[in-house]
Amino acid sequence: MRLKDKTALITGAGSGIGRETALLFAKEGARVVATDINDEGGKETVAMIREAGQEAAYFHADVSKAADCEAMVAFAERTYGKLDILFNNAGIMHNDDGDAVSTEEAIWDLTMNINVKGVFFGCKYGIPALRRAGGGSIINTASFVALLGAATPQIAYTASKGAVLSMTRELAIIHARENIRVNALCPGPLRTELLMKFLNTEEKKQRRLVHIPMGRFGEAREMAAAVLYLASDESSYVTGSEFMVDGGITAAYVTPE
Repeated sequence: MRLKDKTALITGAGSGIGRETALLFAKEGARVVATDINDEGGKETVAMIREAGQEAAYFHADVSKAADCEAMVAFAERTYGKLDILFNNAGIMHNDDGDAVSTEEAIWDLTMNINVKGVFFGCKYGIPALRRAGGGSIINTASFVALLGAATPQIAYTASKGAVLSMTRELAIIHARENIRVNALCPGPLRTELLMKFLNTEEKKQRRLVHIPMGRFGEAREMAAAVLYLASDESSYVTGSEFMVDGGITAAYVTPE
């Protein structure tokens, strides 16, 4: 098993990428701490893991609050003795997020508080725990829109994921000599509730699909497989990366300098 004897903390574990990653991590031998603001979804993820005979515990956490992030890390160490893997995955894409003219300040602030500050707080309190464990792996969920503009306007989300990618690079450099690796998962458009609620018409869906060389939306389980690689010792020489899992969309549109 690729994560045997490892403890992993996953935010936003109640659905989508977070849930699929939690299930896969547990299958690969990790003890999983699943956190979410949605208690029903988070507890359901933990129940699924336990029903399979694997180890998991749930902790309610709003990642936009420093106290919650400090508490979730403390819970992981208290419950399983250490923290080896931190997956800062929780995020939102608000239906009222549009272009700069139409997006309200409140939507901007909410998006930044969860998507950016949540990653910052996760690292702020998670990095000392990884140090205590002798090192580990941090994976932050960014997006292909950190490198490309989105075909359907979502200014706050795009800006937030650009910030996550920049933060990941700096943290990777700072902590590289401490046996702490920091990478950004950059998913392409996915068939998850988060995106499908935003692309709520067939026209919006087609505006995304036409840009994806593979011609389909990705699946959450495909992202989980990528996160597993970044969390495992197989990626021991990988840090500071923008790990693209995007159906080819950035290859099609990003021009090399």
